[in-house]
Amino acid sequence: MNDSRDKLYFVSDAHLGSGADSREREQSLCRLLDTMKSDAKRLVLLGDMFDFWFTYKHVVPRGHVRLLGKLAELADAGVEIHYYIGNHDMWLFDYLENEIGAVMHNDPDIMEFDGKRFLVGHGDGLGGFDPNYDRLRRVFRNHMCQRLFSLVSPRVTFPIASRWSDSNKLRHQREGLQHYLGDDREGIVIYIKERLKVEPADFCVFGHRHTPLDMMVSLGDGTAVQYVNAGDWLDHRSYAVYSEGTLELFSEL
Repeated sequence: MNDSRDKLYFVSDAHLGSGADSREREQSLCRLLDTMKSDAKRLVLLGDMFDFWFTYKHVVPRGHVRLLGKLAELADAGVEIHYYIGNHDMWLFDYLENEIGAVMHNDPDIMEFDGKRFLVGHGDGLGGFDPNYDRLRRVFRNHMCQRLFSLVSPRVTFPIASRWSDSNKLRHQREGLQHYLGDDREGIVIYIKERLKVEPADFCVFGHRHTPLDMMVSLGDGTAVQYVNAGDWLDHRSYAVYSEGTLELFSEL
């Protein structure tokens, strides 16, 4: 691997397949990924890069060929790729692992890089604010339910998933969830405070909220940790980069 590759990139929530601008959004994302070839040691995709995905045994969902090809190109060039599944693409299963060697993560965990510890995850279902979603998430992750879903024709399942995705986005807009809600109402912030009581980290990076954030979270013991939410590639075209001890948030807009 090229020794000049020493950066860690975080990208989240492209929701490819959603909206009339999905193709243009995918192309702009690939242009960003193309710039990483010279200096990225690791790329972390924080989930919901696809608005919906289901890994069938013999069928690959239509579309997203530019992104998939670019990820394969980066992997072949020696870039480590990690994927934290989100709430829209939790059925990726082992597709990217088998095709490009991506390391798949189902839940938030500690990632080590350059001697630092990063608490990383997508961010859905944290903080205990939505018991209805927690129940739905358990159903979606149930192996028997996944098996039954796989037996239904994609002509049926994909339109249903699309309508559910659209209704979910409308709910976020209606409830104002695209804005920071305050420390006592942000599930990710509450989760960070609880998790770091038992497992230390130097940085925390999440997605899901579609809200680019770069802030310090007080841990209640006189210390604080930097929390960056990478935002999204849907509305903000934002992403985060760690290099030489510094974690920064950027936007292509």
